Amino acid sequence: MGTRVVVLQVLRQKLNYVPSYTSIPVQFKTLKTSNLPLSLSCRLLCSVSDQTSSLLQRNKRNSPELSLRSFLDMGFTEYQAEQLYDSVSRLKGGNAAKHVLSTLSVLFALGLNPTTVHKLLDKCPELYKVKEMQLQQRISHLRHLGFVEGSLQRTVSHYPKILTVPVKSVKSVVLFLREKCLFTTQQVAEILRDSPAVVLQDLDQLEYKFQYVYFRMGVKQAEMVKCRLFRFSLDDVRCRHTFLERRGLYQTPDKKGQTTLINPKLDRILNVDEGTFIADVAQASPEEYDVFQKLLAREWKEEDFEYGSIELYSDDEEEDDDEEEEEESRGKSGYNKKKKK
Repeated sequence: MGTRVVVLQVLRQKLNYVPSYTSIPVQFKTLKTSNLPLSLSCRLLCSVSDQTSSLLQRNKRNSPELSLRSFLDMGFTEYQAEQLYDSVSRLKGGNAAKHVLSTLSVLFALGLNPTTVHKLLDKCPELYKVKEMQLQQRISHLRHLGFVEGSLQRTVSHYPKILTVPVKSVKSVVLFLREKCLFTTQQVAEILRDSPAVVLQDLDQLEYKFQYVYFRMGVKQAEMVKCRLFRFSLDDVRCRHTFLERRGLYQTPDKKGQTTLINPKLDRILNVDEGTFIADVAQASPEEYDVFQKLLAREWKEEDFEYGSIELYSDDEEEDDDEEEEEESRGKSGYNKKKKK
């Protein structure tokens, strides 16, 4: 009985809210659905859906260019419509308009309203060039990773670039977080929701950041996720940690995970503004921290220079070794030839 009611409600919505440009057969308009058998209701619903879909596709094919009016009809304000129309007008290619229409269809189907879609496209115009099938695959993959309705829309609205990243690249990051950093599946989903930009970060940098926080600071995965570690740059993390360490306020745990003092939590180090960090956590003055940052930047620069010099020296040594080996081999071959004579 409950199923019958649901189907009838959906059917009524279909009949009442079909777009104005969609023609509905007369028998469907005048039909009373309240007394219909369930099987007939289902067949009727499918018939209307198929007809609506085919008409929408035909309209898409018959409209090679998007007009300002078409954006207004979608629910955009006049200002938003003008901006979108201007952006679309600058796109190159004969199928550009059809491509944009497909993109908008996917975003609306995701449950985003016109204002959100406008902000999203303004923030990330690259989405205009993403094919409909790719968008659908990427959204489907995010759902597979644990994005539920609501969090998926919030993430896409906050960081629309996540829809420009190929599924293969996202899978690589997920695999790295699971296998290299040993985050659980749930923790990986939380990282992607809270720090979606992680999908575009260099994996070597991600690994170094994780290892630094895990080994140098002694912080476990759960705390990293809780404080949203991957929202912060490696330099920010190192700078604040090193400042505390040199002031005697932070200590690297030993092999047993123990320290002689109580280290401040990672959340308290990173998730506060600079003024609060300096005054409450580091118990220092802004001038001290400013001088420290400049000195630390110089240290890092010297370290990078030394590291580069070591690499260069190592490469030169390898070349010298190769040359020596070649000379030795030539000498041996010459000796062997003389010996044969």
